[in-house]
Amino acid sequence: MCSWCYGFAPVVSELARHFEDRLPLTLVMGGLRAGNRRPMSASDRDAIRQHWKHVAEASGQAFDFSFFDREGFVYDTEPACRAVVTMRLLNCNLALSYMERIQQAFYAENRDVTSSGVLSSLAEEAGVNGDRFETEMQSNEARNATFRDFLMAQEAGVRGFPTLIAGSDTSGYALVTSGYRPIEGMVEALERWLAAAQ
Repeated sequence: MCSWCYGFAPVVSELARHFEDRLPLTLVMGGLRAGNRRPMSASDRDAIRQHWKHVAEASGQAFDFSFFDREGFVYDTEPACRAVVTMRLLNCNLALSYMERIQQAFYAENRDVTSSGVLSSLAEEAGVNGDRFETEMQSNEARNATFRDFLMAQEAGVRGFPTLIAGSDTSGYALVTSGYRPIEGMVEALERWLAAAQ
């Protein structure tokens, strides 16, 4: 539940389509507001509303601003992150489209993706049994894998979202972008990086 990540989602999808098996995509959840327990204040809503407006302008992504009419919403990103990790564990081929569906549900449809019921129903839309998904999402395996994602992002020095890193343990890693960036120039830059890495 990072608005700039939602804005960046079409770019990631296009890169995944373009590179397919030549540059496999691995989603790592950063946990932007994971574990938050404090309801959003009026000043929080104002600040986040401004972020959403900027993302909408930069990316063209749709937002449902009636979200800001909610009172007492606790903006905890951990459940959505854990849901993506759960989908990755169950069927890694569905993880990207499922993450995009969570983003759309939250930002464009004002659905509460802190709710395991909502996240399970979105998994059902992807063709995964909702009861099985919810059970897996509540498992220690999913919780631990999510925590490992957060730790990996921290250890990699990720400070902004989205962050796109290309590479492998054998060829090394390169920062593609830290923060939102439109698709223009990214395919060419990654093609050059791939050619140099071989």
